[in-house]
Formats: sequence, C-alpha cells, structure tokens
Amino acid sequence: MLNRLLSGDYPRNRVLAALLVAIFVGLLLAPFLFPGVKALNVAAKVLIFVVLVASFDLLLGYTGIVSFAHTMFFGIGAYGIAIATTRMGATWGALAAGTAGALALSLLLSLAVGLFSLRVRAIFFAMITLAVAAAFQTLASQLSELTGGEDGLTFRVPELLSPSFEPFEEPFLGVSIDGRLISYYLLFVMATLLVLALLRIVNSPFGRVLQAIRENEFRAEAIGYRVVVYRTLSSVLSALFATLAGCMLALWLRYNGPDTSLSFEIMMDVLLIVVIGGMGTLYGSAIGAVLFLVAQSYLQDLLRLGSEATTGLPWLSALLSPDRWLLWLGLLFVLSVYYFPTGVVGRLRSRH
Repeated sequence: MLNRLLSGDYPRNRVLAALLVAIFVGLLLAPFLFPGVKALNVAAKVLIFVVLVASFDLLLGYTGIVSFAHTMFFGIGAYGIAIATTRMGATWGALAAGTAGALALSLLLSLAVGLFSLRVRAIFFAMITLAVAAAFQTLASQLSELTGGEDGLTFRVPELLSPSFEPFEEPFLGVSIDGRLISYYLLFVMATLLVLALLRIVNSPFGRVLQAIRENEFRAEAIGYRVVVYRTLSSVLSALFATLAGCMLALWLRYNGPDTSLSFEIMMDVLLIVVIGGMGTLYGSAIGAVLFLVAQSYLQDLLRLGSEATTGLPWLSALLSPDRWLLWLGLLFVLSVYYFPTGVVGRLRSRH
C-alpha cells in the first residue's frame, strides 16, 4: 500500500524518513499542536507552498527548465477563484467554475509559451518567461473592472468554509471546530493528493524520460524521444499544478491581488525553497517549505528575544535586532547552500 502511495520513491534515509513523517504529522495535527491564528496561517502557507514548489521542481529539478513564469500560473489559479466567486456568489459551483476556468487558461498559456519558447536556448527561454510574467502582472493591475486592480478582490466562500460557521458549541481538544479549521483540512487533503500525484508522474516512464532530457538532451533526442514534446508536456503539467496551488491560496485568504500571488518575491521564495530542499527530489519541497517559511515567520520573534537577552552587550543586542531579520535569513540561506549543496534531501540521501 505504502509502495503504491509513494510510487516506489522511498526516502532511502532514516533521518529523512523521520523528518518527512514529523512534517506530515505536524501539519495533520497543526491546529491542535500549535494553537493560534499565526501558527495556523503558517501551516496553511506551508501546505500551499509545498504544492507550488513541488510543481516548480517538476520543471526545474526533473526536466532542467528554468522558468520565471511559474507565479503567473499561481496567480491565475488565485484570480480564477476570486473572479468567479465575486461574479457568481459564494457557492461551490463558483469555486468549481473558477478552478476549471483557471486550469483552462493556464493550459492554453503554458502550451503557447512552451511551443513558442522551448526551442530556444535555456537563458533565452528564462528571459521570455520573465517578460511574460511581468506583462501578466501589469495586465492584472490594469484590468481593475475584472481583477480589482492594485486593490485586488475580497470575496466570500461557501458557508462551510467561512470562519463564522460553527457546527459545534463545545470545542474539541481545546480547539473550536469552525469553517477556518475545515478550510485548513481541505488544503491538507488537496496538498497530500497533489504531491502524491506528482510523485506518480516523476516515477512513471514519462518522468524517467524527463530526467534523461535533463541529463543529456541530445542523447535523448538521438534515441528517439521528441524532446520538445516532452518538455512542453512537463511545462503544461507544472503550470496546472501551480494553478491548483493558487486556488488553494485564494480559498485560504479569501482575497487576491497582484502582490499576493503574482509578485516576483514569491518566485524568488520558490527558487530558494527548491535549492534548500534539493532539486529533483519532490520530498525537498516539503522540507524546504517548512524550513524557509518557519524561519521567515518566526525569525523576528527569536531575534527579539535574543536582543532583549543581550541588552548588557549593546553591539550584540543591535546585531540581533528584529529589524535585521533579512540579514540573518540571508546568512542562514548561504550556510544551508554551503553545507547542503545538493539540498537537505540530496545530502541525507548521499549518506545512505
């Protein structure tokens, strides 16, 4: 059963297996283990980014394609939900229509970008995707009647997912059962199913061909594989999974705007998480997302405690100021790349 679920792709390292089990259980029980609004928001963001980063890893880690348009498809998913619910109301039909419309648009755009651009050299393809993503972000900001412009769209979700929905008066294990909790577990189920689907894809014959193309494109072409077709399919699949991650984001936030899902900062975060976790290892998306997002969310709190504890040493207290959290985050990233050049998963697997 486990072999089927993981598509035969086992962690192959006890420490890695323990980490993955801990992350899975931690996310499963997050509302009960880590009470509080901030902790639940961080856990939900981890679930969304695991899917987003895993979908990008299919493109970069398994196929060797560098694309800067990935957040465009992420934004399309979020806008699909936002626009549909704004126009059609807070219904399940609106959510289904928004998701279907976003997937259709992402399919067409990824096909167009893939077919027109994947024949060019890698650096030129990266530049083309960057230009397309920037153009799409500008377009989303300008079409205020449809997208809400710079202000974005705030919308309602079906009552079952609304924070005001409380089916039980008494809390369960100290946690109130409400629409917010139901939304979180909907994201958890979606993230689990999507990651398992990606595992199936990368461990299928199709996934093996993608890895062959990554290792040596000319050899793969020489033995009969149509490289452009496989790379285009990889690009399309990656875009569709990123779109679903965007739908998850919109469901959780009940808001979407250009800076929320289309900003270049998100693209940089995705690249950092892929490098930290390990390219070409879908498990790296989970470990990288947890490490990066927890550090990003709680580093300022830790630095504040450190700064207060070292008030007797003014220079150290100033260095540990919460305002310098980006400096420390950058330092942590440099150290992680230095000590884990193949990512956390790559390093642990090499010790097998």
